[in-house]
Amino acid sequence: MEREKIRELLKSKLNENLYKHSLAVESVMREIAKLFNEDEEKFGIAGLVHDIDLDTTKDKPHLHSIVGSEYLKSLGFDEDIVLAVKKHNPIHGLKRETLLEKALYAADPLTGLITACALVKGKKLENVDEEFVLKRFKEKRFAEGANREQIESCKEFGLSLEQFVELGLRAMKGINKDLGL
Repeated sequence: MEREKIRELLKSKLNENLYKHSLAVESVMREIAKLFNEDEEKFGIAGLVHDIDLDTTKDKPHLHSIVGSEYLKSLGFDEDIVLAVKKHNPIHGLKRETLLEKALYAADPLTGLITACALVKGKKLENVDEEFVLKRFKEKRFAEGANREQIESCKEFGLSLEQFVELGLRAMKGINKDLGL
């Protein structure tokens, strides 16, 4: 399925904030793919569709990513994307083996942390720098939903926390207009 059709599908399935979150994760995944000379389109699509079921499973977190991965499989998405989506929800405790799986797992909460930083800095990503994100990362009560352990799992694919934050911030700043930040 091509990107524009996926975007239309997501707009019909997700609220506006989740849709923007999906765009943010897509941008970070594309940057990771570039860095590691991987398939940018595949990584981007995995980021784009990772929460496709979240509006319907929000009250049943144990079903999130299971329902989504099954739905994506029924639509004919590549098995590696389906598995990455399934494994990105930490509640399932599924082992992540590929770079795609590890990257999606780490990128998901990073975008939430960066978005929260932008919201307190005038709702503008241009006002956020790496140092500010790293400072807020240490504040456990700030953006509590952004799982720090998940973000730090970037080390499993060879990036320091500082490198990962810089990559994520650069990616999201590149699509700031789409994110409304």
